[in-house]
Amino acid sequence: MKKLTLIITLLITTITFAQNKNEKATIEVDGVCGMCKERIEKAAIRTKGVKSAVWSIETHELKLIYDERKTDLMTISKSIANAGHDTKDIKAPQEAYDAIHHCCKYRDEEVVDDQD
Repeated sequence: MKKLTLIITLLITTITFAQNKNEKATIEVDGVCGMCKERIEKAAIRTKGVKSAVWSIETHELKLIYDERKTDLMTISKSIANAGHDTKDIKAPQEAYDAIHHCCKYRDEEVVDDQD
């Protein structure tokens, strides 16, 4: 009886831990248009462990589902910054920012005003 109880306990524990691998998170990412949306989502989804990435042009929020065993928010933020977009935690390198299309220059007030 003790073996059966132990086996059931281990099985339940294993199932519980296996189900909690996916995390949901939202991070703020700067951008202004549909091209930015595509670039941001692509950079996030190409990060190993990211299962879903949806960025909102209106709110600048990137909603993520990712496997916390394979990646973390800092790694995802670095991937997005390397694609040319600032996150709340990491500023994109100037070289990456300079490489994005001129209509996507979210640091330029004129471009941002034109998008409104």
